[in-house]
Amino acid sequence: AGFIKSPLSQKRLTQDSVELYCEAIGSPIPEIQWWFEGNEPNETYAQLWDGARQDRVKINATYNLHSTSTIYIANLTSEDSGMYECRASNDPDRNHLSKSPKVKWIRSQANVFVIERPDIITRVISESGKLTLSCNMTTYLAISGHEWMHGDKILHTDGDSSPLTSYTIEGKKEEHSGIYECVYKTSPVIKGQVNISVGPQVLAYKKSEHGNEGDTGVLICKSPSFPPVDTWVWYKNGQEVSARIINGSGRYIIKSSGNKTELRILKLSIEEDTGDYHCNATNSYGSGSAIVNLRVRSRLAALWPFLGIVAEVLVLVTIIFIYEKRRKPDEALD
Repeated sequence: AGFIKSPLSQKRLTQDSVELYCEAIGSPIPEIQWWFEGNEPNETYAQLWDGARQDRVKINATYNLHSTSTIYIANLTSEDSGMYECRASNDPDRNHLSKSPKVKWIRSQANVFVIERPDIITRVISESGKLTLSCNMTTYLAISGHEWMHGDKILHTDGDSSPLTSYTIEGKKEEHSGIYECVYKTSPVIKGQVNISVGPQVLAYKKSEHGNEGDTGVLICKSPSFPPVDTWVWYKNGQEVSARIINGSGRYIIKSSGNKTELRILKLSIEEDTGDYHCNATNSYGSGSAIVNLRVRSRLAALWPFLGIVAEVLVLVTIIFIYEKRRKPDEALD
């Protein structure tokens, strides 16, 4: 047996996860095992199994042409620091309790260093039409710079080594809600999270919707703000309790997921369904609403423009006919 790929030493923070990979070749196909030796002076190697350490250890192995194995450890603690060893052997007696294998296990090792996650104090200050986000790392580590990110977008980067970093946003708080990250360029990389939280800023997909009588009407509202909406409620012609629309009642179907809600009205009626519909959103920071006006047209509404054109043509033809009838006949030629 021989190794094609060996596990690599890594640095991680507490509460992070780590994954080590090992690949071996041989004939017959070798078995792969994972062993661990901690940093304590008297600690010896112990074999790791899938589900070990309160089910934080996951081991996946495949044996097809050659052997591959991956060990994944979740929610790391300082006790997970140590030497991880990938062992491979294809000797028939490798697991025999009394016989010694003719071919010893070959080994490949990797160190995992688990560093205590430092505390990061975050703040959001709003004043003079500006938002200032700041992160301050309380534990000193070698810092080669910072980045500020919003989703996948990098907003700012620098090469400062200070544990304190800040980023300023122009505009109102309601316009820039969301999750922002301050990234410290350390080994390993350390991230802090700054949340700009506001009540729902509700927007109607269309402020005015049109539907034909007998068809299905669809009204949509969205809220792009953070945190996500906890509860969506629809009302018709006001926001009183009596005007609330219950999902599944009558011809109403409501589908809500996170920051979007959709109201479907089956078999639209001109008399019953025309009017204003209020979509109301609530989260832990407040509530907001928007209005969608629904107009229901008769099924014959599309014919009116055509009938109007036909009427105009008939009137024009009639006028021409009458004019031709009343016009004096031309004088006979000499």
